[in-house]
Amino acid sequence: MPMALGPDLLLVAGSFAAFRLLNRGVERLMPPPPSARRNRWKWRNIWTSLAHSVLSGGGALAGVQVLPYRTSWPPPSLLIASLFPGYFLEDFVDMLCNQKLHQSWELLFHHSVVSLLGGMLLHQYVGFALVALLVEINSIFLHLRQILLMADLVHTTCYRLNSIINLGTYVVFRIATLAWMTRWLFLNRQHVPLATYTVGTVGMAIMTPMNIILFYRLLRSDFFNIVSPLLFWICKHHCVFLTS
Repeated sequence: MPMALGPDLLLVAGSFAAFRLLNRGVERLMPPPPSARRNRWKWRNIWTSLAHSVLSGGGALAGVQVLPYRTSWPPPSLLIASLFPGYFLEDFVDMLCNQKLHQSWELLFHHSVVSLLGGMLLHQYVGFALVALLVEINSIFLHLRQILLMADLVHTTCYRLNSIINLGTYVVFRIATLAWMTRWLFLNRQHVPLATYTVGTVGMAIMTPMNIILFYRLLRSDFFNIVSPLLFWICKHHCVFLTS
């Protein structure tokens, strides 16, 4: 169900203000550990992002449960789907103010593409927007990973467990969701306005390789560095056993 322009802008402005306030106050709730005090803005940024992922991912998961039974969308579903433009705007401003452009251009570019795509699809395709927000379920574990890294808790069971869940949810809720979105756009290309279809197709063409690259980086960082020495150790002892 399309929404009027006024309420849309109010929702975006309201979510931007809410996440900005959360960003300012999160340090009181979650004080940074000594290892993160040199980068306080990033500590606040990640906790704000985690809060958004929990709200959006959880809300989207609840919303898609009723997808087959909905012909119109109640205000809570519209509210959840409307959270992310305000959040991305807040995160965009936060990074722009606190980080050098060459360090944050990938995320800034990502936020720009997602905001443009979401803004065009949200009015008429709330169900599509809710499915797209399922990627935030994986983002919960991506942000937890960053928090554990900043807290210098890499060599802990908690970090290893989060790494496994992170990769599992990455495949299920990020890669599979992007594949479904691409398929839906292709199958419904006759029913989607040309401008919306073009932006959606270009957006998927950009987002898919970006997410594949990130997946490889996670594999290399969290598993290849562990698996390679393990394979070397097994090979070495196996060779010793065969020659003895």
